Amino acid sequence: MSRPISAGSVYILGAGPGDPELVTLRAANVLAKADVVFHDQLVSQEILAMAPRAKLVDVGHRAGEPRREIESVAARMTEYARQGAVVARLKGGDPYVFGRGAEELRALLDLGLPCEVVPGVSSAIAGPAAAGIPVTHRGIAASVVIVTGHERDPERGMTWERLRGDTVVVLMATGRLSDLTARMVAAGWPVTTPAAVIMAATTSRQRQVTGSLADIADLAAVASFAPPTLLVVGEVVSLARELAPALLEATEAAL
Repeated sequence: MSRPISAGSVYILGAGPGDPELVTLRAANVLAKADVVFHDQLVSQEILAMAPRAKLVDVGHRAGEPRREIESVAARMTEYARQGAVVARLKGGDPYVFGRGAEELRALLDLGLPCEVVPGVSSAIAGPAAAGIPVTHRGIAASVVIVTGHERDPERGMTWERLRGDTVVVLMATGRLSDLTARMVAAGWPVTTPAAVIMAATTSRQRQVTGSLADIADLAAVASFAPPTLLVVGEVVSLARELAPALLEATEAAL
């Protein structure tokens, strides 16, 4: 039985990796009853259509644009909630995986708002899977590290020399692939390590290329990949040759 959805509350929702069918039931139930939805720019129209009665407010951010201040967005959501609205804050993927969900929750709690966080399917896991790449695999990869391709604070940025994981998934990698792969090589990763770049994972726009740390940035550039993209590095990428065609055959059979 579904839990009640309360007027005057804010729900921070994970929209999943892009495919509307990967939105959780809880998130879909909240969207169906939402009066206003504050959403990221990359959330698809198909997912926004799950909130047919809601006012839609775009508070998203794209690379190169100034970020909206969390406190100002929280204040706007608070205004609606205090008028008795069901307020949804819809974020791509999972709110707590490089989604600034905890920062927004803090700001809302400071304003005294009742809140709920609804986890979402992260593209860090679903994206590779949709391309036939399991981030862990017995005998090949027993660990996975998820990092961001954006470093807003250089002093606290990723120290690649200390990064340890059989598989590395870099979110928001567009535009920095050459730098990212060069840093991994400089940190000791062999240039022959399998690597993949996946664009618009789990959606109808999904495309991917596979190669190695030596050439994956060039391959993605030739393919003219645009955001959102993610980079996957590790021996598990080699499994895509076997598993990706099987996924395609299963999808075509279901159509």
